[in-house]
Amino acid sequence: MRIHSAEFEAMAARVRRVTELTSRLNVLPFEDEAGKAELFAQILGRPLPARVTIYPPFYTDHGLNLDLAERVFINQNCTFLDYAGIRLAERVMVGPKVTFITSGHPVDPEERRRYLTGAPIDVAENVWIGAGATILPGVSIGRDAVVAAGAVVADDVPPATLVTGAKATPRRQW
Repeated sequence: MRIHSAEFEAMAARVRRVTELTSRLNVLPFEDEAGKAELFAQILGRPLPARVTIYPPFYTDHGLNLDLAERVFINQNCTFLDYAGIRLAERVMVGPKVTFITSGHPVDPEERRRYLTGAPIDVAENVWIGAGATILPGVSIGRDAVVAAGAVVADDVPPATLVTGAKATPRRQW
């Protein structure tokens, strides 16, 4: 998406609106279930599915592209940058401080300030994502997989697999 295009301006307006909504959500008393349900419906564009649990604080930049199935659990202080789409299937458990990122910028310095890039994230049934993990654009995580605390997931995770670690490795220079 080209920055400062009509599509970008519409996205930026949505980000401003959702930031206002999440700031209200994150100061509600924990026991205010009706208030949380109303704000989540506005953030997501629909009511939360049955038996979804989300503990605030909760952050998202768009909300409308966050697809949560039944029995999803999201712990405190998680961030969902969902413009390109995030799907969490049934019984997914998300630990505290997990970050899902579906958008970014090109690596090329000349293109970086002119474009946004993005790809959806897909998390299959019964996945557990540990505290502080980061899930990057375009990743799919297979059924029954476990993402260890603090892991940075840049590649697809096969079903029934444990992934661990965060390692920044030089890839190229310019």
